[in-house]
Amino acid sequence: MSGRDPVAAPESTVAATVILIAKEPVPGRVKTRLCPPCSPEQAAAVAEAALRDTVDAIESFGARRVVVALDGSPGPWIPTRFEVVPQVDGGLGDRLAAAFAHVSRDPGSTGATPVAVVGMDTPQLRPEHLQQVFGHLMDAEVDSVLGPALDGGYWTIGFSAQVLHEHAGGPRPDGGGGLFDGVPMSTDRTAEAQRRRLEELDLTRAEVQVLRDIDTWDDALVIAREQPHLRTSRVVLECTHDRSDRSAGSR
Repeated sequence: MSGRDPVAAPESTVAATVILIAKEPVPGRVKTRLCPPCSPEQAAAVAEAALRDTVDAIESFGARRVVVALDGSPGPWIPTRFEVVPQVDGGLGDRLAAAFAHVSRDPGSTGATPVAVVGMDTPQLRPEHLQQVFGHLMDAEVDSVLGPALDGGYWTIGFSAQVLHEHAGGPRPDGGGGLFDGVPMSTDRTAEAQRRRLEELDLTRAEVQVLRDIDTWDDALVIAREQPHLRTSRVVLECTHDRSDRSAGSR
C-alpha cells in the first residue's frame, strides 16, 4: 500500500500531459525560507497544502497524463493515477530537462501530446490557467508557452509535441540543443534568460498570466488574503493565529 489517494481518471480528458515537479513535504526540507516565522512543521504543512491545491487544479483540468517528478517518497497527496518518477540529481534545469526527456522518450498510452510543467509553489493555479497554456500549445503556430512569475522566474513552461521530439529526447551528439541550456534557475533573471534560449532555438512563444510563487512569508500572506478558499490559505492563517496565541501567552 502506497498510502496515495485513489483518484479515478476524469471521464473526459484533454489530450495533454502535465508534469508536476514536487518535493515530499518533510519538515526541514521544504519551504525553509518561511522559517522564521514558521516552524519547520508549519512550513511543511504549507508545502503539503500547496501541493494538494495544485493537484486539485490539475485533476480538474483533466489532462490525459500526469507525471510527477518527485524528490522523496509519494504520499496521500499524490493520486494513484498519477505516474511518479524520481527527480534526477542536479540543478532545477537538469531536473526539468530530465522530466521532459522522460515524457518524450516514453509517451505511454497517451501518445505524443503537448507537455507543460508546473511546480508546487503556485497553489492559486486554476484549471483555467492550464486551459490557456494548452490552448496555445494546440495552435500549430506556437512552439512553446511561458508563464512568468512575479519574482522573475516562471511558474510554467510548455512545448508542443514536435518540439519535444526534436529537443527533449535525450543527449544530442553535438552536446547542444537543450531547452534549458545556459538558463540560470531560481534568479530574478530566469524568465528573461529562458526567453532568450527559446529565441536561440527559433521557437515561437506565447506567454500567459503572471503568478506569484510562495517563496517568502509575505508571499504566503498575499496569496492567503487574495485566495482565502485555498487549503494553503487556511494553513497560512492557522500559522498566523498560532504565532499570535504564542505571543499573547508570553506576555
